[in-house]
Amino acid sequence: MKKAAIVMGSKSDAEALRPAVKVFESFGVEYTVRVLSAHRTPSAAAEFFASLAKDGYGTVICAAGKAAHLAGVAAGHTVLPVIGLPIKSSLMDGLDSLLSMVQMPSGVPVACVGVGAGENAALLAVQILAVGDPELCEKLARYKVNMAEKIFADDKAIADFYKN
Repeated sequence: MKKAAIVMGSKSDAEALRPAVKVFESFGVEYTVRVLSAHRTPSAAAEFFASLAKDGYGTVICAAGKAAHLAGVAAGHTVLPVIGLPIKSSLMDGLDSLLSMVQMPSGVPVACVGVGAGENAALLAVQILAVGDPELCEKLARYKVNMAEKIFADDKAIADFYKN
């Protein structure tokens, strides 16, 4: 199974990545977590992103706030799918980060999830990794069945509560 990388622009982004780590652990996906800055450690970031494919990774999540250039830098240095995770900062409630990630130039795509949506970032990464991994694909199918069963149980509970 290919690995996933999680890279944050600063350690202040770590809390938003806890749900991503939990998802990877629940699916048995091996992952690496790093702090690399597009602006303060550009050479180290470029080197890390350029080596991902040869080091056995299949995708990378880049979490950043404010200018949020990290995902674009990653996409410029790797052939792997890059998932941007915009982080809510003190400015614009994360809208600045979201727009920075989704407005990539032609030829440098970055997938992007909602502001602070670490769980969805990891689930998208798992779906990407599952394309070539039947076992992981089966785990995702079970996950979706379990989600549906929970909604059906909630539906029944609400229907029973509001019965006349």
